[in-house]
Amino acid sequence: MDLMIHSSRFLLPYFPANNGPSQSCALVVLNQPIPRFTPLLWNHARLRVCADGGANRLYDELPQLFPDEQASAIRKRYMPDVIKGDMDSVRAEVLEFYTNLGTNAIDASHDQDTTDLHKCVAYIRDLPNLENHNLYILVAGALGGRFDHEVGNINVLCFFSTTRIILLSDDCLIQLLPSSHHHEIHIQSSVEGPHCGLIPIGVPSRSTTTTGLQWDLTETEMRFGGLISTSNIVKGERVTVKSDSDLLWTISIKKALLMR
Repeated sequence: MDLMIHSSRFLLPYFPANNGPSQSCALVVLNQPIPRFTPLLWNHARLRVCADGGANRLYDELPQLFPDEQASAIRKRYMPDVIKGDMDSVRAEVLEFYTNLGTNAIDASHDQDTTDLHKCVAYIRDLPNLENHNLYILVAGALGGRFDHEVGNINVLCFFSTTRIILLSDDCLIQLLPSSHHHEIHIQSSVEGPHCGLIPIGVPSRSTTTTGLQWDLTETEMRFGGLISTSNIVKGERVTVKSDSDLLWTISIKKALLMR
């Protein structure tokens, strides 16, 4: 079985040298409070997309992270490449402001069967100028607010299981570890951890084995209504995971993380 390597180096102010194959990073901003480190994610991304009302969040909240600068200058500096979604949440003045700067607005209101995040991920995956085999998508404001929205975002991880998608909030990140691979997670201890969890998604896990955790699993069965690995702790710089079912990996993000 192939090995998939994961790293939260996008939370670092710069990508370390000798970090393996080059990767293409895209950022999606959702309509929830944006993480304080959103400018850092922005600087790493080659493409920035707002999902409908996520444009309001960018417009309203990003200037608050730069209190010593004029709001108009911040809004122009952090202009999204694309706004896509049902267009039922983005305010008219916000949409006009960004489109006047050159942002591409895509009305996808004809599709009522998928979420705005789903629409944005599908759009990014279809772009010809991103190296899809090394693509990862960071989703800011993916957690918090209505629970059905959070579940919808997790469902996007499962629907696009072959794409690296990381859901981010101020407090933690969530990503899918597909059962088609073994996984090696390189811990960036300066910005994340130590609290973590592994949660079966879709179906129970009959056998999950880990290394690098305070409470490692050894061919352990996990299911809702039984054991799931919450409030675990990473012990070092590397965690390995092998499982016969898809798992959600989550790890805390440290409050001391620099925002840019």
